[in-house]
Amino acid sequence: MRLALIAVPALALTLAACDGGGDPVQQALRDASAERHAAALKTTEEQQRQTPAPAPVPPSADPALASALIADHEAAIATARSVLDQSQDPDLRRLAQTALDTRTTELAELRAWEAGR
Repeated sequence: MRLALIAVPALALTLAACDGGGDPVQQALRDASAERHAAALKTTEEQQRQTPAPAPVPPSADPALASALIADHEAAIATARSVLDQSQDPDLRRLAQTALDTRTTELAELRAWEAGR
């Protein structure tokens, strides 16, 4: 008996949910909804086809910036070498050597970056 109480409403709900069965008004609403959905998809696809391609990206300012850094590093290296040639002060020579080592490494990295572009 319990099974019949559960099975009968479940069967009625299943039949009502079927596309071929149930209320004709509900079926008409489902059909209209499907048509509107298909039209919306078609409109979206047409808009995507008509959308122009994005404009090309303008050339970057990075190469000019790298060139400026390279010139700055070359000048700093020349200055550090000059200090090492002319100064006797141990602290100043240590600072110049540190600057020379650091800037030489960075200059090599900048030139490698520039060559890889």
